[in-house]
Parts: sequence; C-alpha cells; structure tokens
Amino acid sequence: MLTMTNVKKIFRTDLVETHALKDFSLQVNEGEFVAVTGPSGSGKTTFLNIAGLLETFESGQYMLDGNDVSQLSDNARSKIRNQKIGFIFQGFNLLPDLNLFDNVDVPLRYRGWSASERKQRIEHALETVGLASRQKHLPSQLSGGQQQRVAIARALAGEPRFLLADEPTGNLDSKMAHSVMELLQDINQRGTTIVMVTHDPSLAAEAGRNIFVRDGQVSELHEVNTFADVVNG
Repeated sequence: MLTMTNVKKIFRTDLVETHALKDFSLQVNEGEFVAVTGPSGSGKTTFLNIAGLLETFESGQYMLDGNDVSQLSDNARSKIRNQKIGFIFQGFNLLPDLNLFDNVDVPLRYRGWSASERKQRIEHALETVGLASRQKHLPSQLSGGQQQRVAIARALAGEPRFLLADEPTGNLDSKMAHSVMELLQDINQRGTTIVMVTHDPSLAAEAGRNIFVRDGQVSELHEVNTFADVVNG
C-alpha cells in the first residue's frame, strides 16, 4: 500500500537548514493499522504530510498503492489524494455553521458525484460512526468525542484506500480517546489501512504495529497484530 525508500526532506530558511527526514524508509501493507510515535520534532508529522501528498521531498522514492508518486505534479497529487486518502486531524476542523450532514458533504462536492450518491455515502458514514440520528445537529451540540467521530465520517465518506490520522485523540479525555480508538479499530477490521501519529503510548499499543521515529528516521519497529496478518493467514 505505502512504501517509502530513503526519503529525504529538508526545510530551508535564509539561516537554517533542517533535515526533517533522513533516508526515511518504511513499508505499510494493505489492511494494517500502524501507529507512529516519537518525540516532538522527530519527523512524524512531516512523514504523514508526505504520505498524504501534502508535501514534496528532495530525494528517495514513494510508492503509493503500486504507483510511484515521487515526481507527480500538484494536480496529479491532488487527484490521488482526493480519491485514495482520508485525513483525520487533532483539530476537528468542522464548519460551525453547517450541520453534520453538510460538514461531511463538503469534500464530496469536489468528487463529481450526484446529490443522491453523496447523500447515500454521507448517511452510511454517519451510521458507521454512530451518529446517523444527529445528522441535522450543529457541531456545537456535540461532545468533543462526537465531533471527532464526525471528522472520521467525513474522511470515510469518500471511501479512501487508507486513512492518515494526526493525533486524532489529542483534544479528547481518556475515555473519549479510547472510544475513538475502538472506532478506528473497527474501521481497520473492515479492511481500511490506517496510519496514525500519536504521543500516547497506551493508544499506540492498541494499533497493529508501532513505529518509533527519531531524528527523521525509523529507529524501531514493533509488531503487535494486524488485520493484514489475519487476512493472509
């Protein structure tokens, strides 16, 4: 599903050159749930941004779903990102004046689908996260955990091949965080590949595989269990 080989990412200013990723190599198989941990400034978010085709990189190779996306144009990256990748962020990024249905609908409007198809996808996504009965509610009428579930529904509605989650439980208390993790595990069990950045070791332990990043490189791989292992016997 995702293979990075010797990826290098450098951020430059007039005075400073920061090597965010240094020969970063990682493979994520289809159906895995991978948690990425590491200290602040280790390169976790940079990796996630490159994985989501939000940033380019200096050298190396990135294969996504069997295709080399290393040298694609902005338009080509946007097309793949829209079709194959779902994003879940620490901030829920919901539009306060739109109800849940319309919040989930916003990114779907760029897919060229009919209103009836979008409606079916939105209702299914909200049902998946347990909020089908609240689709006309505003975000302010929900708890933090429920708002994050809406954000997950928004990512799921486009039926992405894999989800990228950047601290998806960072704004939640421990009870709500574990509830969101249970939802992500359920989504993974249905076959969606998930890569999640987190600072919480207890949540990382609930993923199928833990990757520790330090100084822009993968320094540790720890297997737990994976959906892919189950599928492959």
